[in-house]
Amino acid sequence: MTNPTAAELIARSNRLGSDPRVTNYAGGNTSAKGTETDPVTGEDVELLWVKGSGGDLGTLTEAGLAVLRLDRLRSLVTVYPGVDREDEMVAAFDYTLHGKGGAAPSIDTAMHGLVDAAHVDHLHPDSGIAFATSADGEALTAKAFGGKVAWVNWRRPGFQLGLDIAEIKQAHPDAIGVILGGHGITAWGDTSDEAEANSLWIIDTAEKFIEQNGRANPFGTPLDGYAALPEEERRAKAAALAPHIRGLASTDKAQVGHFTDASVVTDFLSSSEHVRLGALGTSCPDHFLRTKVKPLVLDLPATSTVEESIARLDELHAQYRLDYQAYYDAYATDESPAIRGADPAIVLIPGVGMFSYGANKQTARVASEFYINAINVMRGAEAISSYAPISDEEKFRIEYWSLEEAKLQRLPKPKPLASRIALVTGAASGIGKAIATRLAAEGACVVIADLDLEKAQAAAAELGTTDVAIGIQANVTDEAQVQAAVDATVLAFGGVDLIVNNAGLSLSKSLLETTVADWDLQHNVMAKGSFLVSRAAARVLIDQKLGGDIIYISSKNSVFAGPNNIAYSATKADQAHQVRLLAAELGEYGVKVNGINPDGVVRGSGIFSSGWGAKRAAVYGVPEEELGAYYAQRTLLKREVLPENVANAVFVLCSSDLSHTTGLHIPVDAGVAAAFLR
Repeated sequence: MTNPTAAELIARSNRLGSDPRVTNYAGGNTSAKGTETDPVTGEDVELLWVKGSGGDLGTLTEAGLAVLRLDRLRSLVTVYPGVDREDEMVAAFDYTLHGKGGAAPSIDTAMHGLVDAAHVDHLHPDSGIAFATSADGEALTAKAFGGKVAWVNWRRPGFQLGLDIAEIKQAHPDAIGVILGGHGITAWGDTSDEAEANSLWIIDTAEKFIEQNGRANPFGTPLDGYAALPEEERRAKAAALAPHIRGLASTDKAQVGHFTDASVVTDFLSSSEHVRLGALGTSCPDHFLRTKVKPLVLDLPATSTVEESIARLDELHAQYRLDYQAYYDAYATDESPAIRGADPAIVLIPGVGMFSYGANKQTARVASEFYINAINVMRGAEAISSYAPISDEEKFRIEYWSLEEAKLQRLPKPKPLASRIALVTGAASGIGKAIATRLAAEGACVVIADLDLEKAQAAAAELGTTDVAIGIQANVTDEAQVQAAVDATVLAFGGVDLIVNNAGLSLSKSLLETTVADWDLQHNVMAKGSFLVSRAAARVLIDQKLGGDIIYISSKNSVFAGPNNIAYSATKADQAHQVRLLAAELGEYGVKVNGINPDGVVRGSGIFSSGWGAKRAAVYGVPEEELGAYYAQRTLLKREVLPENVANAVFVLCSSDLSHTTGLHIPVDAGVAAAFLR
């Protein structure tokens, strides 16, 4: 049963963490002090419950709390070796844990334990950080909050900062909190409600002060030619640039992307001060740990062409990498972790918007959200003063902190397809859905394309949030819709790596019964559709320079001649040869093209359920419900083939184990000798 004090803390944390004005994803921490019975002694013991390392306030549960003995935590003051060795205190927290201890204590634990208040909130509101990063933040804090909020000079989070805040609270008994220079805010209260109210009062007061006292145009005057393009033009340019930018951002390591054209971004980029402010970078540690110290900003107007933008981005990216290496070299010591990559996490394109990058979609999206926070911070600081973030040296001490490195090393090993983006056609049901499910399970971001938008979105929702999968409508016979599907993929996830041509249908008819319309329909969907999808996707793959995979779901019928199947089998043979042709053409770009030849996939198959099954059953003289078993008995292995068996083959072709295989067709038919590849 959850302790009432802890339950109250969780509820407060969820409220605070769900308000974007208050803090950002996984930012900030909260705590509460209370008593619980020690199961060993049977006596009451005073405890500290505090959000653990890496957790998120908005979704915090009891499992995300670290639980510490308050007396033992406060006793650490007597063995504190000083600021030069304060990192050692994080390991010491383990000796203060109560019971199993819950989540791993964060670096901010000392702040919560040493401050003499029952409830403490440490948050990263944009308005509070605007004060924290103002050139005259201390004077503005006194002016805006009076004696209710004190100022703390920038100090890297740790044990000493906890001691500093505890001392300030003791020296200022009327204070309800502090502004942490270059960082955020901390507030406290005797009750949970009081701490929450004090946190919100600081945030509201800061917002009102900026609104009432700030200058009208903190980002300067509008720049000619830098205003946001009309929406359709803006997103078309973003889709055209996205693959190339992703390739640049993935020079050291493949990244997933996120795009936003929110007005807060385009307005910032249309103003005269965006170049100066962008170069200063972000300040709050939570920001630049995800956005890097500064973004890459294209210095061309919105009216520049895609080709001009790409050429200039190449130059800026080369300089960015040199600058980042110089930043690392300037501050790294023998104890510093190795450089983690010199590519930008944030790329800003005037008139278009912002691209952000990370190891997965959530990381990329959160980086975008954090840079929007940074824009809001800069706006507030420039409105009431001038934006003055912490120095690059201090940023480096955070970014390459041994404690941050340890946190990164604790992350789970990436799944085999992590950072890869898949587009699967005809994926709302049957084989396509099984393929999408397997690719997502192996770590890929997946776009489910289908004629039926509602079914595509429902299938995507089964796989997880939009950070994992999205569903889109696409008729693969329509060139414009195919291009729109590829554009939607690159705008959702930054690019595309894995293309599965699965969309298909079949009409079981003899030669004399097959109409021209029957022939055209099947060839348009499978032969022409695969060609259109592969062509549109290949442009992205070539532009990214990251290699990739194109996989055709062909059929046993591409090599086996059966009765009453002329149109379907002929178009499958067309697809099979497309595999060989594209493998020969795209190999120089590192793109592998392979095919899979399934047979007898009855269960879960959209083709079989739409009438094909009944007609094939009639051809073979068996009841339709026994068709799967019939197909199984005619195979060498006597096994029924399921959609998941095809999905397994797709995964193997995309995995590193077959990194040197292209132009291959894999039979997934349980063994049909007549369809052996020769």
